[in-house]
Amino acid sequence: MKSFLSILDCTTDQLNELLVLSRELKALYKSGKRDVCLSGKVLAMLFEKTSLRTRVSFQVAMHDLGGMAIYMKPEDIGVIGQREPAKDMARVFARYVDGIMARTFSHETIVELDQWADVPVINALSDWSHPCQAMADMLTISEQCGGLKGLKLAYIGDGNNVARSLAFACARFNMKYVCASPKGYELDENSLNLANSVTAGCAAQTNDPCEAVKNANVVYTDTWVSMGQEDEKAERIAAFEGFSVDEKLMANAPKDAKVMHCLPAYRGYEISDGVVESENSTIFDQAENRLHFQRALLKYLMAN
Repeated sequence: MKSFLSILDCTTDQLNELLVLSRELKALYKSGKRDVCLSGKVLAMLFEKTSLRTRVSFQVAMHDLGGMAIYMKPEDIGVIGQREPAKDMARVFARYVDGIMARTFSHETIVELDQWADVPVINALSDWSHPCQAMADMLTISEQCGGLKGLKLAYIGDGNNVARSLAFACARFNMKYVCASPKGYELDENSLNLANSVTAGCAAQTNDPCEAVKNANVVYTDTWVSMGQEDEKAERIAAFEGFSVDEKLMANAPKDAKVMHCLPAYRGYEISDGVVESENSTIFDQAENRLHFQRALLKYLMAN
């Protein structure tokens, strides 16, 4: 595996190897020890969008592994492909650094960077996919629930990049996945078909959030208004009425169902403050596991 662009690009064996490595490195660093396997290595971090968890977790992960990271902020690079072609940037950076991490608007930008760079490229978020988030979530679920196979994840909200990556992850790990969205905001049929082509019948969709959370081991939500959709805020808030992961909705789920959110959380909209702070919330474990998974991913791709 040269790069990490989408969960569907990886085999289940490769993803399991990444989870095992994540657990091993997490235990190592919790014990106060370090694995400096990336000593002398440099990661370029390209950001078209601002970030909190993505930037800090990747930068800390590179430091933990003995390497260094160079942060290229949005005003430094603009939208990749406008100031200069992505294929030019890819070939230049590949001569400077040992790996490229990119957080972009368009997934095609990530794909093009990978096509032209002869170093690993990591998708830290695109409009189509958020694989690092979904894999950190799988790590969290496996820790909280004792495994993955056969579990049900109910995603409540916009059929966005996170919803898509979770569907693909559930397919790879033989989990059940249901996406509950208002009409017009569902996850696209092609993505559901792709998930079901990996594991037949694993992924489904509904417009009824109460039905979706029944028998769910995990209830997951994300912001209704992603970066770049600010002009749609009022329209989206109206459309998503009844889709908040609040105490009323959680009454339809099993009492021990875990609650997840990839953050930032807009309390009072897609999730209530009470649910965020409830004993079933694993939200901050998720955030921590971004670091542990990304540390493993960097070692997996760049340590050779």
